[in-house]
Amino acid sequence: MAHDAPQAAGPSKLVIRNVGLMLSGALEKPILDADTIVAENGKITGIGRFKDLDTAGATTTIDANGTTVAPGLIDSHVHPVAGDWTPRQSQINWIDSYLHGGVTTMISAGEVHMPGRPRDVVGLKAMAIFAQRAFWTLRPGGVKVHAGAPVIECEMVEDDFKELAAAGVKLLGEVGLGGVKDGPTARKMVGWARKYGIQSTIHTGGPSIPGSGLIDKDVVLEADTDVVGHINGGHTALPDDQIRCICEGCKRGLELVHNGNERSALFTLRTAHEMNELGRVILGTDAPAGSGVQPLGILRMVSLLSSLGEVPAEIAFCFATGNTARMRALDCGLIEVGRAADFVIMDKAQHSPGKTLLDSVRLGDLPGIGMTIIDGIVRTQRSRNTPPATKVPEIVSGHK
Repeated sequence: MAHDAPQAAGPSKLVIRNVGLMLSGALEKPILDADTIVAENGKITGIGRFKDLDTAGATTTIDANGTTVAPGLIDSHVHPVAGDWTPRQSQINWIDSYLHGGVTTMISAGEVHMPGRPRDVVGLKAMAIFAQRAFWTLRPGGVKVHAGAPVIECEMVEDDFKELAAAGVKLLGEVGLGGVKDGPTARKMVGWARKYGIQSTIHTGGPSIPGSGLIDKDVVLEADTDVVGHINGGHTALPDDQIRCICEGCKRGLELVHNGNERSALFTLRTAHEMNELGRVILGTDAPAGSGVQPLGILRMVSLLSSLGEVPAEIAFCFATGNTARMRALDCGLIEVGRAADFVIMDKAQHSPGKTLLDSVRLGDLPGIGMTIIDGIVRTQRSRNTPPATKVPEIVSGHK
């Protein structure tokens, strides 16, 4: 299994220079006029032109060689279990593989594949607290896994949510994967969760595995969770008229996942675009699952939505970074001063017909990843999973 990546031994200063294109992650200004980033002790402290920034005293300097720097990608919908292992597909090191796909942060939608997962209230609370503690202590490859997302059951009362929140639990697993499948009960419990600062997601569409069930537009709208989980189905999507009804009937997050219906994802994107509400669109993989593990799932969604969804590639990258960070109240996902120094450095894949990285993504190609950085520390260099990048960054000083 992948274990904790090394942490900075002392004060650190990272300088990334010679950036060819800087993607901010922010819809309002997706491309920054800058060629250099400075980060100290894991936080961004400077963005701009090399000549204008204080780059002296760097402990690590990276020459980006004209490549693209973007915020580290965020997977808004994963199902972790224990460490970097998933019993669903009997695979190890799946989180580390996602890191090689540019993902630096993951959000659990419930640890639902845990063998023998308890359904009683005491057991489900204990498992959620354990998962929250364990994954914040263990960061496979350095990836930040926000876990501990209990699947709610009908026997729960308000004090259970208060207790979970006091213990550090900040997420609910997908509403609908447990015994709570009706709108009124879901709305009551989602309200309790929100009262104590716990964010909620709902399963949307047909059943994904035995034991889950259909959650249609009426339940979704009445439950009023913070995120409409896999609105394009996980795997089976609702009819188009129900998807449109959800988009128009609430102002919550619209989560599009790799392990869903691609046509429905594009329909949702077009609907959000027509409503001028692209800020609601976030991306996940909904993995590990029956479809397996998709280390490049977020990149594939960015490419799909840009190439077939008629949005510029720099906007599609916002769905996987800044949109999710803002919706999930994370300190990463945007290249701005004060944010976590989590980055993915990319270039167009070798032999892509696209003239630039953005052009290649708009044509449907995946970018090649040359480096990932979390908390200002280089975690991987050239990806073992993406197509090889045309150009790659180089560590010119500091630890290689």
